[in-house]
Order: sequence, then structure tokens, then C-alpha cells
Amino acid sequence: MQLLESVQMATRALKSNKLRSALTMLGIVIGNASVITMVGIGQGAQRLAEEEFEALGPNLLFIIPGTQQDRRTTFELPKTLVLEDADAIARQVPAVSQVAPQINAREVVSYQQQTTNITVLGVTPEFSPVRTFQVEQGRFIEDSDLRRNARVVVLGSDIADQFFGDRNPLGERIRVKNISLEVIGVMESKGAFLGTNQDEAVYLPLTTMANQIVGRTSPYGLEVSVITVSARNAQSIGAAQFQIENLLRLRHNIIGEDDFTVRTQKDVLSIVGTVTGGLTIMLAAIAAISLLVGGIGVMNIMLVSVTERTQEIGLRKALGATQQDILSQFLIEAVIVSAVGGVVGTVIGIGGIVFIGAVSPLASIISPLSILLAVGVSGGIGLFFGVFPARQAAQLDPIVALRRL
Repeated sequence: MQLLESVQMATRALKSNKLRSALTMLGIVIGNASVITMVGIGQGAQRLAEEEFEALGPNLLFIIPGTQQDRRTTFELPKTLVLEDADAIARQVPAVSQVAPQINAREVVSYQQQTTNITVLGVTPEFSPVRTFQVEQGRFIEDSDLRRNARVVVLGSDIADQFFGDRNPLGERIRVKNISLEVIGVMESKGAFLGTNQDEAVYLPLTTMANQIVGRTSPYGLEVSVITVSARNAQSIGAAQFQIENLLRLRHNIIGEDDFTVRTQKDVLSIVGTVTGGLTIMLAAIAAISLLVGGIGVMNIMLVSVTERTQEIGLRKALGATQQDILSQFLIEAVIVSAVGGVVGTVIGIGGIVFIGAVSPLASIISPLSILLAVGVSGGIGLFFGVFPARQAAQLDPIVALRRL
């Protein structure tokens, strides 16, 4: 029997039971759509993270206190970086253009009867250019504010909207941890960064933050949460990292393991890529389970079909059909069901990615590889799970089958 004829017979058999064929395809459709959508979401999340880091600026380095082991074993940041370290880097590292130390904390911020718990950052004037934050109203923190421990504050755009709405917040006073501060500026909207809304924050002079909000707890100076450094250009990043590490080792009298970590933007992107890549694989693996379930459904329905068509199989064998002919027909039916389900699932999966891209900040990334893989796997599942029913049909004794006529 020719292949084309087998395909035609398989198609007619599937059309004779349209509802059952559609329900058989449903598991494959859901599996394919899930795999393609999950892979698209994972890749979209990775692209979003890359874009957010690129928006920070191409030449950034982040100096974080403590070793990786320290950060894994404690909820509090180690107090191994101080403001004098940042000053030394700015003075003694030639590959660096600007240095922005900061102190981070979660504090209660209130205005009249409104209260919220948000991120409060103690910063220096260099924070704005290094992190490419722009002021929309008023001004940012200045050197004179640091020298005077000035009780002033700059608001993120969302906090300004929450507290003041359409009113001008400049000159108003808010409270941070029961300390009254004058609003001197409002930042432009910056959006989210790695899931954290940067517009839900307020900015104080670093000295005010240290002396009046969080207090000083390090015996070595005014401790900071992170030091962000801007290299002179992209070619200076490696030199800046090397020089910073050597300088801090000398300042901290380090002989063994460093008590700080210097990360370049490329390092952080690599870590984020590893995490999002792992999550993408995990999501795809979970979604692929539904493909396996769909394959089991194909095998189940094909076994039912063999039982229902026993008489047909016996008659065809009596008329000269070989085991290979019967095997081919049932295998082709299983592959057609899986392949068509795969194509329909692919269309739904692509639609799901486009929809998610339209209603969320994730990019709509449609991976041709994931589409080919999903369709190929679904066809392979049809072939794999169709073998047993097809062999059972091919091995039927025509005499036994004909007795059911």
C-alpha cells in the first residue's frame, strides 16, 4: 500500500470521529501552547532584565560589602564598606570618573494622615549622574546638604503622586522615622528595576541618613550599603575593577578572602541570565508534562480505535493487506493527530506571547527553535505513543477478527 493511500485512509478514519479526534488533539494543543508560551515568557524576562541593566549605563561597577558566603548566611548586609572607602576610590583610582556611595533602608514615611513603608536611600550628589536619575522638580542633594546634615528629602515620582497628587510638593514637610524633612525635589519617573519600583523611594543626604535615621554601627567609619562606580569608558571597566580591588585590599588589610565584592554590569547580567535561563528551562519542563499527558491520551484513543475497528482490520488482512500496511495506517493516524495538535498549539502559544507582551513589560519574544522543537516533539510523541496500538492492530489474527463480523 502506498504512503499517500495510507495517509488518505488515516485522514478519512479521523474525520469519521471528528469529536473524538479533536479531544485527542486537545492534550497536544495545550502542551505545545504551554511550552511555547513559557519559553517566550522566560526569554522576555531575560530581555527585560538586560534592558534594565543597559539603562543604568554601560560603564557601571557595583561594590557590595561582605563575601557571597556572608550574604547567604545573614539577613543583614555586612558592615565592611565605609564612606572613606568611596572617597579613597574617587581620589586614587584613575580609571574611575564618579563614585556614588549610598545607604539603603526600609523605613516608615508619612505625610499628614498618609503612611507607607518604603525604601529610603541616603545618597550623595554623584548618585544622580552615576545612576542616570533626573530631577523633574526642584533640585537634588548637594554637597552643602551633606556638610550640614540637612533635613531635606527628594521624592520618587510615585511617592510624590501618592502624598500630594496634583499639588506642588516643594517646600512641604514629610516625616521619615518621625524626623521632619523638607521636600526639595521630585525625581522623574524611572520605572521598575528587577521587579523593584524605583519611583517608590525617597532620597536623603547620606550624612543625614546615617546620623539621624539609621545610626552609625560600624567601628571603622560611616558604613554604606553599596558603592556604585562609573568607569571613564567601556575600555576602562577591567582596569577600574582591578584598581578598586587592590585599593580596598590595602585599606582593609586583607590577606585572605576579600570582605567585599566588585561586580561589573556584565557580571550581573551574566548572573541574571543564568537565573532567568534556569527559570525558562524549569517552566518549559513543567509545561512539557502536559505534552506527555497528551501523548498518553493519543495512545488511549488509538487503543480504543483498534478495538472498534477489529472487523475492518480482519477484512483488510483477508483481502491481502500486510502487517506493514496496517501498522503504517495507525501510525500515520497518531502522527496526524499529534502534528495537527502541535500546529494549533503553536498558533495559540504565539498568540499568548503576543498578548502577554501587550499587557505586561515583558518583550514578545517568539523563538523559532522552541516552535520547531515543540512541533517536532509533539509529532514524535504521536509516533512514540502510536507504536503500541499500531502493533496491536497489525498483529491481529484475521481469522479471529473476521469472526466478529
